[in-house]
Amino acid sequence: MFRFPRVGLFVLLGISGFGAEPGLPAPAQVKSLKITILSTMLADRRELGEWGFAALVEADGHRILFDTGKHTDVVRRNAESLKIDLTTVPDVVLSHSHDDHTGGFLTLRRSVMTKAPGALARTHVGLGIFYPRAAAPNAPMENRMLAIKSEYESTGGVFLVCEKPVQLFSGVWLTGPVARQHPERNWSGSDWVTAPAGRMEDNLPEDIALVCDTANGLVVLTGCGHAGVINTIESARAVVRPARVHALVGGIHLFNATDETLKWTGDRLREFGLDHLLGAHCTGIETVYRLRHDLVLDRAHAVVGAVGAAFELGRGIAPGQIAK
Repeated sequence: MFRFPRVGLFVLLGISGFGAEPGLPAPAQVKSLKITILSTMLADRRELGEWGFAALVEADGHRILFDTGKHTDVVRRNAESLKIDLTTVPDVVLSHSHDDHTGGFLTLRRSVMTKAPGALARTHVGLGIFYPRAAAPNAPMENRMLAIKSEYESTGGVFLVCEKPVQLFSGVWLTGPVARQHPERNWSGSDWVTAPAGRMEDNLPEDIALVCDTANGLVVLTGCGHAGVINTIESARAVVRPARVHALVGGIHLFNATDETLKWTGDRLREFGLDHLLGAHCTGIETVYRLRHDLVLDRAHAVVGAVGAAFELGRGIAPGQIAK
C-alpha cells in the first residue's frame, strides 16, 4: 500500500509560532481582501456552472482575475450577473495551462479592451506553461498556449513568466513553480511535456498559486493545485512567512482521492491551522465534507464553492444560496 512520508521537522517547527521570526521587520500585509468565485461547477439560478475555475481577487484596491474558466463566455456572463466590472481589472493570473482555466481568456480580453485598453492586459504565468506538450509519449509535441500567447500579444497584452516567487503588490504573492517535496500526484498522468530535462510525464510544472499575507495568516488561492495542496502551502510558507493558513480557496484536485490520501491531506492541513476552506472545482464535494470533519470545522467554515461565493477577510465565507 502506498504511504506518504511523515511531514518534515521543518514544517512542524515552522508552524508552532505562526508568526514572523523575532528581530525581523514586520511583513507587508493585506488589510482588505475579498475573493469571489466566477467559475466552478455549482451555481445558483442566475449564474452558470461549468467544469472550470475563475475567481476575482480584490486586495487593498488591487484587482486580479485568477484563471478564466473553460467556456469562452461563462466568466463574462457570470461577472455581468454578479455586477462585477472586469474593465477595472488590469492583472490576470493563469494557474496552469489546462483549458478549464484558460478557455475564457481571449474572449474576456477582447470584451474589455475597447472600453479599457489596460484591462486584463498583464498576465502572470508560471515557468513551463509554454513548454511543448503531447497527449501520448510518442505523439507530436504542440501547445495551444503558444497560439493563445500570439493572439493575446496582438491585442497589446503582455505575459510575465514567473520563474521564482514574486510579490505582485504589498502582501500579495505568486508562489512561482512549486517544489514537489511530497508525492502528491494531483494530475491525470495521461499527458507528456518536453521540459529542459527532456520529455516526461506532464505533472504541470507551471502550476502556481496566489498567496495573500494577512494579520490572521496566509490566504492561499489555487486553480487545481496540481503541484499538491500541501506542497503548495509549504512553498507559500517558505516564501512569504511560516504563518498559519487562515483560508484555502479554489480547486485542490482531490475529487477522486483515496481515503488514505484524504486523511493524510487533512492531517497536514490541520497542522497548518486552517480556519476556512472554500473548496471549488476539482476539490470534490465529498472531499470538502471529509476535510470539514477531519479539520473539526463547521458548515460556516468549510464550504463547497459555488459561483458567486466569496471569502472576505474579517467576515469569512459567504457561500451563496445553493451551498449554504
